[in-house]
Amino acid sequence: MKGISDRKVLVWTIAGTIFIIFFGSFLHFAFELSGKLRPLALIAAVNESTWEHLKLAFWPALIFSALEFKFLKKSVKNFAIAKTASFWIMPLAIIFIFYSYRAVLGEDLFVMDILTFIIAVIMGQIVSYRLLTRESLPKRWSRYAIVFFIIILLAFSILTFFPPHFFLFQDPISGGYGIID
Repeated sequence: MKGISDRKVLVWTIAGTIFIIFFGSFLHFAFELSGKLRPLALIAAVNESTWEHLKLAFWPALIFSALEFKFLKKSVKNFAIAKTASFWIMPLAIIFIFYSYRAVLGEDLFVMDILTFIIAVIMGQIVSYRLLTRESLPKRWSRYAIVFFIIILLAFSILTFFPPHFFLFQDPISGGYGIID
């Protein structure tokens, strides 16, 4: 039975990876294409800052996870832990890979930016899969996961509209922060 369950989770993990990559890529352009529709700013990139690119992994992952939960909740353990871990790993991986390659190469490369996003999504999905297919973790870990989920959800819900003047939030093209008119 576990082998069937693991395969089911693997299929969902692969589907989620594809969904996050493609929907996240679409969200890169959605705000601009919508005529800068303010409600869309919650989930779509509103400028070229690093922060706005982190949203491109988080929101599609959250949306897919809601669907995934409906179909996997009886087949897996550790769902809250697995998904919260992936929600944190993807943006942290983007930050680490992006600033590391820029430090080495001294410049931004479009191909590297895309690869950074893809690698980060894959990393988050692998961690999620590993946690979903392992034995149950202590219950308190789920409580911690919920707290960490609320923190990241609030950050991605608020900081586009009220960005701190910190380098992650600064648009390298305009020098502005948040929604730039």
